[in-house]
Amino acid sequence: MNDITDNAIMTALGRQMTKAVAREAVSAGNLANIDTPGYHAREATFNDALDEELGQTAATVTEVAGLPARRDGNNVQLDRELLTLSRASSDFSAAQTALAAKFRLVRYAINEGR
Repeated sequence: MNDITDNAIMTALGRQMTKAVAREAVSAGNLANIDTPGYHAREATFNDALDEELGQTAATVTEVAGLPARRDGNNVQLDRELLTLSRASSDFSAAQTALAAKFRLVRYAINEGR
C-alpha cells in the first residue's frame, strides 16, 4: 500500500525544485556561451527511477545531440534555451506555491489550536 505522507510530498517538491534549479543553471551556462566558438549546448537529465529508490536528485549534464551547428561550431539556440529557462522557472514556481500552501496550512493549524 502506498501511503502519501507529508514527508513524501515535501521530498517530492524538494526534488522538483532541485531539478528546476539544475536545468536553469545548465541553460544559463549555455546562454553565457552562445558566442563561444565550438561550444556545444548541454542539458541536465535525471534518472527518476534511481531518484525514487535513493531519495536523491542526481543530475547528469550531457551534450545535446542533433542540434545544428553554426559555422563556428557552436550549436546553442537562443529560443531553445529561453524555453528551457521558462519551463524550469515554471516548475520551480509550481513547487514553491505548493510548499507555501502546505506551510500556510501548518501555520493555520498551529494558530487555531491555541
